[in-house]
Amino acid sequence: MDLKALGDYLRRLRQAQGLSAREVSRRTGVSNPYLIQIEKGQRRPSPDILKRLAPVYGVSLRHLLEMAGHLGEPEAVSEEAEVERAFQYVMADPRFQFGTRLEGKGLTVEAKRFIVQMYERLTGKRLLD
Repeated sequence: MDLKALGDYLRRLRQAQGLSAREVSRRTGVSNPYLIQIEKGQRRPSPDILKRLAPVYGVSLRHLLEMAGHLGEPEAVSEEAEVERAFQYVMADPRFQFGTRLEGKGLTVEAKRFIVQMYERLTGKRLLD
């Protein structure tokens, strides 16, 4: 993933949690200007920075490390992996954490895709290509 795409993804994760860059800075100890540089695609975050961001953004450290290229870039992202990534983004959105929460266990790729598509329609965000 290129730095711009990584920065956009990290910004979407932050926004999904309803946090400002300053709030993330306060919670993680990562400077606000550095966070902004990462989100603009000007810096690649180190594994240590990603370790601090992961719990605040509600994603696994491994996921962020993979996205940042620290665990090796996959040759191509499979359709199933893309749907799973988008599904995890939807599930992390705090605006949609009311009512019954799905764990994602036992759901088919088609069911996850449907949930993502409904989220896209409700929010106007595009998560799947």
